[in-house]
Amino acid sequence: MDNAITHTLARYIAESILNQPRRVIREDEPLISSGLIDSFHLVDLGLFVEDRFGVRLDDTELNKETFDTLAQLTALITTRRAEAGLS
Repeated sequence: MDNAITHTLARYIAESILNQPRRVIREDEPLISSGLIDSFHLVDLGLFVEDRFGVRLDDTELNKETFDTLAQLTALITTRRAEAGLS
C-alpha cells in the first residue's frame, strides 16, 4: 500500500469534502456505503484522483465496489499508475 497516496486522499477528503481538517480517516473506513461521501462528492473525488495522480478513471468505477475505502482507492491508483508506467 502506498502511504503517500493514502495520506493525500485522506487529507483531501477530510479538508475539501468533509470540511473537517482534523478528521482522521482509516484505510478501511467505509466512505460511500456509510454515507460519509455522497454521489456529488464522489465525482469531485474522482476528478481529484485523475488530476492529482495522473490516472484515468472510467465513470463506471465511481461506486462503492471501487471507491468505498482508502485502501481500495489507493490500490486502484497504484494499479493505474503502474499500467501507465508512472511511479
